[in-house]
Formats: sequence, structure tokens, C-alpha cells
Amino acid sequence: MPSRIISVANQKGGVGKTATTTNLGTSLFDMGHRVLLVDMDPQGNLSSSFGSVSPTSTTIADALLDRQVSVPVQTVYSRDGAVLDLVPAAVSLATAEAALLNKLGREFRLREQLASLADRYDFIFIDTPPSLGLLTINSLVAAQLVLVPTEARYFSLQGLHMLQESIDEILYINPHLRIVGILLSKFDRRLREEQTVAAYLREHWGDLVFSTSVGTNSKILEAASSGVPLIELNGSQRAVETYRSLAREVLGRV
Repeated sequence: MPSRIISVANQKGGVGKTATTTNLGTSLFDMGHRVLLVDMDPQGNLSSSFGSVSPTSTTIADALLDRQVSVPVQTVYSRDGAVLDLVPAAVSLATAEAALLNKLGREFRLREQLASLADRYDFIFIDTPPSLGLLTINSLVAAQLVLVPTEARYFSLQGLHMLQESIDEILYINPHLRIVGILLSKFDRRLREEQTVAAYLREHWGDLVFSTSVGTNSKILEAASSGVPLIELNGSQRAVETYRSLAREVLGRV
């Protein structure tokens, strides 16, 4: 199977982008796939999800600004001889975004860098910041697919429509980009508002909405704050199986 580059994106913050990137990527790795995670958010929450990431002499920011600098890749988890790799975020990403404005081909910098790594992985997941700046644009231009986590709240629908408009713009320079699916994240079936919004999403977006939804689960937060993969956390089997179900859906769509 050729490498699939999937950008996990939503212009709204707090919708579960990092948790989705971390746990979907880890699930696919646990199912035997070669996986690279790329942290494009200056806040670095994806990197923190794997505990203490060693500093490197070069950063993803350096690689975006200078084509001669390679993307730094670190192994953050291993099992039975297989490794899960990460391109960690750097605080300098925040200033790099402004510096990119003066660079030729600024929208294509990440795509160019990942092209040299693609044959090493089955899946590359990119965690994006909650904005449509150059970091997110780079992430969407580099990807073939977009996975959109969203809460089942009325105010989250606006962010979903804004992302669709942004994707429509990106299609001018990345015409093959498509949405692989919309994920209901932090879904609480007990709340009438969330049931109503979920029904609306399925009515208007149809099969693009994954059958699997990720409910509120303290183990997901506990794993992230502990810096360990969810699959290593005691008592997390229910959450682990949810992400495995999502992984199977993704495999069926790519």
C-alpha cells in the first residue's frame, strides 16, 4: 500500500485533534502498520503525549525554512521490534510561520520534506494548529486526505463549515485532497443537544461521518497527561477498542 498522508484538521480548537492523531496513529501502529506522526502545532501537545521528547539540533521549523535541512524524526514507542516515529513540534514553529511569508513556495515546504520520508511509512498523520495559517495550509497541501474531528455542539458546526471552505481553497493547489471522514469527538450521548447535532451531521454529511464516535473517557486524558500511549494504560480497553474501530474504518476508506 502506498503511503497515506492524513492531516487531522479543524480550525476550531479543543475538538480532539491531538487525541485523534495520537490514538489513531498508535492503533494503526499496533495493527502492524508503519506510522509517522508529525506535530505542526507550536503548542506541542502531540509531542507531549509521548512524554519527554529529546531536543534535537534541528527542528521542524528549521526544515520548513531551509530546504537543505532534514525533518528530525524520533522514535517514541516500540513494540516487538517495530517503532512508532514522531516529528516533534518546536516553539520556533510560531515564529517560523511568520518567516515563511517571505519564502518562495511557502505552501509546499512540508510536502517537499515529507516526500523524502513517505516510502518509509504506511501512514503519516499531521496534527495541525487551530487556525488557518501557513502551518495548517502546509499540512493540507502535504496531505492526500483530511480527517476532521468535531464536537457534537452547535457552535462546532461553524468550524466545520469554515474548514470545508478552506479545503475548497486548498484544492486550487492540491486538487487531489479529500475528506476521509468526520469524527464525532468527545461525544456524550446523554445530552440531547449532542444527539441532535450528531443527527444533523449524519443527515447533511452522510457517509463522510464515521460510524465510530469517540465518547468522553477519562483514560484518554490520563494517557495524554501521563505521556504514555493509551494502549499501555491500565483500564483503557474500552477507549482502545474505540480507536481500533476507527482505525478499521479508516483502512476501509483509504
